[in-house]
Amino acid sequence: MSIEGPVAAAQETGPEPPAALIGPNAILQALPVMERMLGARESAHILKEARIATLPDGESMIPEAEAMRLHHALSMRDPFEAIDIAREAGHGTADYIIANRIPRIAAKILRWLPARLAAPLLMKAIARHAWTFIGSGRFEPDGGWRFTIDRTEADDLMMPTDSLFEWYGAVFTRLYQRLVHPRARCRDEGPLAMHRFAHGYRIEIG
Repeated sequence: MSIEGPVAAAQETGPEPPAALIGPNAILQALPVMERMLGARESAHILKEARIATLPDGESMIPEAEAMRLHHALSMRDPFEAIDIAREAGHGTADYIIANRIPRIAAKILRWLPARLAAPLLMKAIARHAWTFIGSGRFEPDGGWRFTIDRTEADDLMMPTDSLFEWYGAVFTRLYQRLVHPRARCRDEGPLAMHRFAHGYRIEIG
């Protein structure tokens, strides 16, 4: 059997791209919420269903697919409870970012500025580091108060869940509440026309 065909095909397509990585808090912040809401035994079962044998160490980036599988396992168990868990986990992720990833002087400046000035500065900073939470998806900011998260062309091996999009919004809600305005809230406006896995978000104060 000739190997010329397979070799030629490999040369044309090139090597497979590396798996997308995201921050470990995409999983770590969900664990205490899961244990509180579901109990330790059920949480361990869900981690097994998600094929997460080793928990992140909190320092290294993790494969995006692990977080996707966790959202999927939670949603298969109870899609409404999965959204509640995602929301709290998103808040925890934002709290971690503020405490450990945003310089204190920068946080103080954002809190001191009027919301109309702080919002675009925060959004710009988030956009620079979007790959740490969006992975193979695409993040498109629109000023300081709107953005789109598009997973249409991401290398997702399973369909993104509603809880994943809830998690995105919860992270932004807490970041804006703590750094821009205490009454800020990020609303998921749902899928864009003709793009089921591209969601538009709007941040409001009220």
